[in-house]
Amino acid sequence: MTAPDATSPAATSTASPSWRDSLAVYLQPRVLIVLFLGFSSGLPLALSGSTLLVWMAEAGVDLGTIGLFALVGTPYTLKFLWAPLVDALHVPFFTHAFGRRRGWLVFAQLLLIGAILLLALTDPARSPLLVALGALLVATMSSTQDIVVDAFRVESLPESEQAAGMAAYVAAYRIGMLVSTAGALFIVTGFEAIVPRGAAWMWGYVVMAALVLIGTATALAATEPAQSARAEAATQDEGALTRVFHAALGAFSEFLRRKEAWVVLAFVVLFKFTDAFSGNMTVPFVIDIGFTRNDYAVIVKGVGIIATLAGGFAGGFVARRYSLATSLWIGGIVQAMSNLSFSWLAIVGVNEWALTLAITSDNFCNAIGTVIFVAYLSALCQNPLHTATQYALLTALAAVGRTYLSSGAGYLAKATGWPMFFAISVLVAIPSLMLLAYLQKRGHFEALGPVRV
Repeated sequence: MTAPDATSPAATSTASPSWRDSLAVYLQPRVLIVLFLGFSSGLPLALSGSTLLVWMAEAGVDLGTIGLFALVGTPYTLKFLWAPLVDALHVPFFTHAFGRRRGWLVFAQLLLIGAILLLALTDPARSPLLVALGALLVATMSSTQDIVVDAFRVESLPESEQAAGMAAYVAAYRIGMLVSTAGALFIVTGFEAIVPRGAAWMWGYVVMAALVLIGTATALAATEPAQSARAEAATQDEGALTRVFHAALGAFSEFLRRKEAWVVLAFVVLFKFTDAFSGNMTVPFVIDIGFTRNDYAVIVKGVGIIATLAGGFAGGFVARRYSLATSLWIGGIVQAMSNLSFSWLAIVGVNEWALTLAITSDNFCNAIGTVIFVAYLSALCQNPLHTATQYALLTALAAVGRTYLSSGAGYLAKATGWPMFFAISVLVAIPSLMLLAYLQKRGHFEALGPVRV
């Protein structure tokens, strides 16, 4: 049983749709569901990442220790290990009440809310180990939510809506991240007017936990994907352990039988590495050179959201206009070159216009790269029996750059200084571009079929 090509929504028509048709597809109920689920997926990532780093920096935690906190993102790297459970097992009550995908989604979101509330009760200055544990739990629940949302998105959208769904998902995901960075910082600042700083951070995280309910309401309003229901019917006579075994084995064996499989996996690991390497240190950098928390928050909240939306739809246009290989070249180059804007900002110093330009460039270019990369990952997943497992494997590998390869970024920044650090972050994109050239030469993208977004 195979799903439609997740990135070929326009394959059934040779005529270019009008702008009215393009706009109308974004208003389809299934696309709107995916949009709100994208927001729910993007929201918790920064709560165990960049926003937590601001909290730690203000609490006086050492810069090297802050850099090591990238390791709490380990669940995003290892989530493929429990993705077969999501594909194969039923959650008591939830699966019966809501279905295979929606049941897991509601269950994961409730656990995520509890983990964020637990993290809110910690103190970075007094107990960094407890902070690390809380952040690890948030990352684990967040990555579980991602497993389900990714499978739901790939399975629920018909070919004609995959393009709009992909662009909407990525844009909303980035907005969710912005809300949990700039939005959280604004909220903390507001609470500081009435409570001490430590309590202000706690209440800021409580508000973020409440926002997860947007995703829960969306899951309850959605309908179970037809492909998922058919896959469930096909395996209903199998035992739980058998289903888990088949989901895990099928996802891995099907992928590894493909031509150049190991090169593809290396490319998946490295494509977003340049973004992750610089991104983990962007917030500490902005604060370190003299900007205030609110300076950063105002620009990210305003211009950053606009740039993210524009970049998401620009990425969709690029992928629709060009082949997948060409689109990946464009996305890979622009997301790497955008890091030079921070090198320039480090030289210019505290200048709000320079910060605005740097943040705009970073959000716009990285959104382009992300949309195109999601299109590529979706094209690799074609079987609803193990969509969650296979997509989780690919996105977990993509998180290796953010989690492990970039964990020493803080020490490199201390050794080289900010201008050189961001210049080096451009150069780390070279290995992924070399792999892209190799895969293109070997006909990898033609084997995936035409991809039009």
